[in-house]
Parts: sequence; C-alpha cells; structure tokens
Amino acid sequence: MSIHSRTRRLSVPQLVAMKGRQKIVSLTAYTSHMARLMDPFVDFILIGDSTAMVGYGRTSTLDMSLAEIIAHTRAVVAGSRLACVIADMPFGSYQESPQQAYRNCAEVMARSGCDALKLEGGRALAPTVEFLVQRGIPVMAHIGLMPQYVNQMGGFKAQGLDDEAARKIEDDARAHLDAGAFSLLLEGVAQGLARRISDFSPMPTIGIGASPACDGQVLVTEDLLGLGGPQVPRFVKQYADAGALISQACERFAAEVRDGVFPEARHCYGMPQEG
Repeated sequence: MSIHSRTRRLSVPQLVAMKGRQKIVSLTAYTSHMARLMDPFVDFILIGDSTAMVGYGRTSTLDMSLAEIIAHTRAVVAGSRLACVIADMPFGSYQESPQQAYRNCAEVMARSGCDALKLEGGRALAPTVEFLVQRGIPVMAHIGLMPQYVNQMGGFKAQGLDDEAARKIEDDARAHLDAGAFSLLLEGVAQGLARRISDFSPMPTIGIGASPACDGQVLVTEDLLGLGGPQVPRFVKQYADAGALISQACERFAAEVRDGVFPEARHCYGMPQEG
C-alpha cells in the first residue's frame, strides 16, 4: 500500500491523465471522518447515492435527496485535502431535461465544493451530458448496471452478457465519450465487455464488479469493511471485519457501565471528586 506524495487535491484533468499510467483507486464516503481516513490512499472519493442504503438503511438508492447529497458531499470535501471529490446526482434530479440537470448540478457543485458529478444513464442521457460539459460541469457517466434503473432492470443483475446487450452498452459508452464525459463508470458488466470499452475509451474507465482491465476500481467502503449488511455483492472482497470490532467495543462499554467501573464524566474532565 502506498501513500500519495501529492500536496494538493487531485483535479479532474490530472485524474484523466492517469489513464494508461497507473490504476485509479476510489472508495465511497459520506462523512468527514471517513474521508479523512481514506484521503491519503485514494485518487477520488465518491459520495454515492448508495448512502441511502448503507447510511440510512433504505431499500434502494432512489429516495436519496439533493439536500442529502449536498450535505454529505460538503462533509467529505471538508474532511479531505488530496483526493478528487465526485458526487452522485440523485434519482429525479437530472433526467427531466438538460436545463433541470444544469440547475441541480450547479447547485451541488456550488454548495458542496466537489470537483465533478456522476450521472447514471445510457445514450439517451448523452445530450444532457454534453449540455453540462459545455457549461463547465465535469461529468462521469455511469453505465451497465445502474441502481437508479433497478425497477426497469428487474433487480441488481449483471449486464452485457449477450451480444445484443453488450452492443447497447458499448453504444452507451461511445455516446457519453462523444458528449464529453471525462470518465466512464462500468458497473456489473461482463469482463470481456469492460475490457473492450477500456481499450477503446480515451478516458478512464472505473470498474465496480466489472473487470480488472478497467483503468481503476471503486468499492462501497462499508462493503469492504464488513459493514454492508446482508446484501453484499458477490464480487466484494472484505478487507476487515469492522462490524465485529464495533460490536465488541459496544459490548465492553455496556458491560463496564452496568458493572459500575466506567469513570464518571466529571472525572474525565478533571473535575474534583466528591468527598
């Protein structure tokens, strides 16, 4: 594991320039403390709408609000100083029209201080991406398995497994590249397809459950820490069991309080003891 020698926050152009030179590392965060811990090790931090599920315990990402994304993104920006910060645009905040997308994207960037935004959608969304890019908003396009389309896709299923489906995803990728997206996030697509897209794309591809051939990888941090709950994707490698550590610490605290051995708060602050 290496720690970056950067002294300033990574910019979008610098992130793009990493393609073909070194693998791009990313994790999700939605609090300043978690952002501070991962900041030395990652190239960009993603404030995913997955926060709805791992942070709020909701059943999908669909009811993440614009206000919530702004608040969490501000926290991550405050807690980091080296990583590029990219925020997910919530469901319903950009699909209606390019004008709606611009208003909401501009608000997120202005109020949070993030560096770029991620939007889910196929080639139908490409005109919106072009509209945003032409107005100064860097866009990472998310294709393949798109959680905001979970009802249409019939669940969280791998995508691009047959020739027709693979061609559609390739078309989505090319449309977004033509529109000016600075990166493609490929989720849950067949390995061969992810490799082909990574080969023809002049912009970095970021995989999540896709292929090691992508230019970088992102994971939901709670999944790799063992905090993701019962529905952890099969492709996730768990690097630590933080859940067990938290449970043990809570159990010890509870036991000491109940046994009366935990120091009273006034002692911790140097207040004189009675008597």
